[in-house]
Amino acid sequence: MSFKKCAPCACLLFIAGLALSVVAVDHAAAFVPVGVAQSNTAEVQFITAEELKAKIARNQPVTIIDVRSITETANDEIKIKGAIHVKLRRLKYRLGFPPLKDVPRDREVVTYCACPNDEAGVRAAQILWDAGFKRVRVLKGGWVAWQKANGQLEPSFKGF
Repeated sequence: MSFKKCAPCACLLFIAGLALSVVAVDHAAAFVPVGVAQSNTAEVQFITAEELKAKIARNQPVTIIDVRSITETANDEIKIKGAIHVKLRRLKYRLGFPPLKDVPRDREVVTYCACPNDEAGVRAAQILWDAGFKRVRVLKGGWVAWQKANGQLEPSFKGF
């Protein structure tokens, strides 16, 4: 089995790496996982599926970024209505091209994945913070939570 093709394995490796890569930041016993962006983020902010549904229903401006892997989207072929699908490993690069290039840095952005503990969504949020986005949140529970909440869906068009 190849780890490049197995998103759940990649998520588990990411968690294991974070758990094993803890460094002391200060003598006051504060710990921060290695690789976690420290420049703009105090901690990752989450949004629930119900909160996101309410924002969409009120037509509040929010950009939704789907970072599920191809293996995670292959069975569904659907996504949250209005979401932009981007491979996590290409997100930083894709920020230089439409439609992501045109997203205002002060607009609320919500990332989501299908990982058990929102790992890819959190990593995407960190990439966005590092790129200067000011209001980034992760959908708590990701794709599974959205489906359970009966959130709006639309066909997923691959290729971005």
